[in-house]
Amino acid sequence: MFSSMTAPQHKGRGDRGSQLSPGSPGRLGAPFEDEHHQHLPVPQAQQAPQRGLHATPLPKCRVLVSPIPQRSCQKISGTSPPTHAAGFYEELLSHGILKPLTAPVEGMVAREGSCNYVASQGISSVVKYYLEQSGAEVSYEQHVTHLSLRDGRWEVSRKAGPPEEFDVVILTMPVPQILQLQGDIVNIINESQKQQLESVSYSSRYALGLFYEAGTGIAVPWAAQYITDNPCIRFISIDNKKRNIESPEAGPSVVVHTTVTFGSEHLDSDPAEVQQIILSHLQRIVPSLPKPSSIKCQKWRYSQVTRAVPNCPGQMILHTQPLLICGGDGFTRSNFDGCIQSAMSLAEAVKPHLQQFQSQAAKPPLDLL
Repeated sequence: MFSSMTAPQHKGRGDRGSQLSPGSPGRLGAPFEDEHHQHLPVPQAQQAPQRGLHATPLPKCRVLVSPIPQRSCQKISGTSPPTHAAGFYEELLSHGILKPLTAPVEGMVAREGSCNYVASQGISSVVKYYLEQSGAEVSYEQHVTHLSLRDGRWEVSRKAGPPEEFDVVILTMPVPQILQLQGDIVNIINESQKQQLESVSYSSRYALGLFYEAGTGIAVPWAAQYITDNPCIRFISIDNKKRNIESPEAGPSVVVHTTVTFGSEHLDSDPAEVQQIILSHLQRIVPSLPKPSSIKCQKWRYSQVTRAVPNCPGQMILHTQPLLICGGDGFTRSNFDGCIQSAMSLAEAVKPHLQQFQSQAAKPPLDLL
């Protein structure tokens, strides 16, 4: 998903919030929701809550955010006492997007000072909430391939469609995908930055979804379970039960996450074979599980950050004029607090550039002076 938007005026602690750098809480998103780039033209001034986006139309400035990822997570864990992210938790809780995790989870390690939450409509609802606050127009299935300088702007090429130009580019995809981009960006990243980016590593897993018809019963006493003695499966969730949204009109679903070791060992295996291996282990762990109406197996190549960019403030500026900046959990850590930290760091770095465009737009043309 990539986004373009006219330059906003940011105010308050929510300067773009999770929209600028959604990173991920344990990789942000639901297991089977698409990853996309987004296109964000802001056509008019937007009204937004205190911690949301305050935008003023500046048609001469276009900002690209690529991508806003939505990936799987088991739950969101926040720290207590409140941290820099406390206001975001309060806002999402007040709007019913996050709710305290109350369903029984077996094998979960309780950490002192940690509070656990779930997103009843899926973790992508957090991203969608901030997009709605921005008034953004979202464009899906846009695969960015090249970034090149053209007359003081960034020319962004994609697999399908003509290139477009932007004044600011913000990259929040997994770090290895930043290094795969072609064009002038290859020579713009200096040797020190390249070494730092190359040092980032991720774990890999598979996610398996089992979907059932309405009225199907799944007779287990838990909503989710962490598995510690299986070489294949690490986590199982009766997803609608975990989210507290059980309904007679909607069929239940089961989500399975593999272990990191299994994911790395089978990263390039045939997905159909991987699916059968996971199902065989699942059958032994939960023999009473009914036959699903459909199954989906998804490779999760960039699951969680195991080593982030060292000594990083949450973002890295690759080029100043025009601005090219990258961020996300690869520059902090793979939890919600880490994503918020990177988002706020990105917002602070981008803000002066947007204010510069705003001041330029406020100046009368020379023929009026």
